[in-house]
Amino acid sequence: MLERIRNIKYVLVAIAVVIAVGSLLTSNYLISDLKMEETKRMEVWAEAMRSLNLADDNTDLNLVLQVINGNNTIPIIVVDKDGKALSSRNVDKVFAEGEDSLRYLTALAKEYKDNGCFIKIDLPAEFGESEHMGICYDESLMLKRLAIYPYIQLGVVVIFVLISIFALFAAMKAEQNKVWVGLSKETAHQLGTPISSLMAWHEVLKESYPDDVLLPEMEKDINRLKRIADRFSKIGSIPTPKPEDVKEVLERVVVYIDKRTSNKVKISMHFPEEPVIANIIPSLFEWVAENLCKNAVDAMEGSGAIDLYLDEDDTTVFVEIKDTGKGIPNKNFQSVFKPGFTTKQRGWGLGLSLAKRIVEEYHKGKIFVKESVVNVGTTFRIELPKS
Repeated sequence: MLERIRNIKYVLVAIAVVIAVGSLLTSNYLISDLKMEETKRMEVWAEAMRSLNLADDNTDLNLVLQVINGNNTIPIIVVDKDGKALSSRNVDKVFAEGEDSLRYLTALAKEYKDNGCFIKIDLPAEFGESEHMGICYDESLMLKRLAIYPYIQLGVVVIFVLISIFALFAAMKAEQNKVWVGLSKETAHQLGTPISSLMAWHEVLKESYPDDVLLPEMEKDINRLKRIADRFSKIGSIPTPKPEDVKEVLERVVVYIDKRTSNKVKISMHFPEEPVIANIIPSLFEWVAENLCKNAVDAMEGSGAIDLYLDEDDTTVFVEIKDTGKGIPNKNFQSVFKPGFTTKQRGWGLGLSLAKRIVEEYHKGKIFVKESVVNVGTTFRIELPKS
């Protein structure tokens, strides 16, 4: 299911990229057409200037002047054969204080020419120094705006999409939190009544059969059920971590798991002799460790070794649980903590997701796959802050 969702996300991203590239290509095509249109207008304008310079007393200048005066958008600088500015149109004459306007226009004309925006106007030799005039021009302001508009549009779309995705994930997480809390409260509530009944029957049996050897084991199982109900109730609330000995909690987990697994599974503890204190919620952290150990047993299919390591530095407590199971592919290192992900034929895929929630949200720590090799084994690492 998660693989299918991931593939759908990739397809949607690919479609978005195709749309973005298509939009840019279309915009660039239209802008190219507009640029060619402006170039043709400049050629007509240059011819009008040539006609104006060649006009005599019998020439009708109405059409020529109409063409020349009709350009109100494209910046133009008329230059002589040496590139010196003669006149300009639609150019903002804004330049540094003390700089000559003609020098500014000449420099600007050279910049236009270097960009390939130059049209030479050939005049007869009798015009002397003015022969081979030319016009240097730039793109119109509207064309420049159109050129950057697609990128602005795409930027706005990307920001909108990112905000939408963030809002979607936030809503999904909030909904998921509600499901967790509701499920936890309902489970704790449903367990409460049968546990109370079992406690009462246990007391009756103790009075009737005080020497029965099974009663102490029954009491242990009842206490175990009480701890499970307590765990669910804490998930449904907002418990506060307190300084506790992590070593003692892990030792309880090892005792519990060891009694309920095959003799072919060897569980080893690599703990320091002194207590290791961290801010934890014992019942919930015990649940995390149990879940990791049970997953390790399942991964080894009832035969192998589990090693628990405990260490600390000045700020953090480190817990590692290593098994000799079938391992996890690298591509699934993150997926194993997502709800619904499981490699078992039977299971809901919620154990590691719940473990991650307990470690990160309730203990402000980290849990991740430190290393894993297929058919060799896996090591999970938990990092807990001391304060």
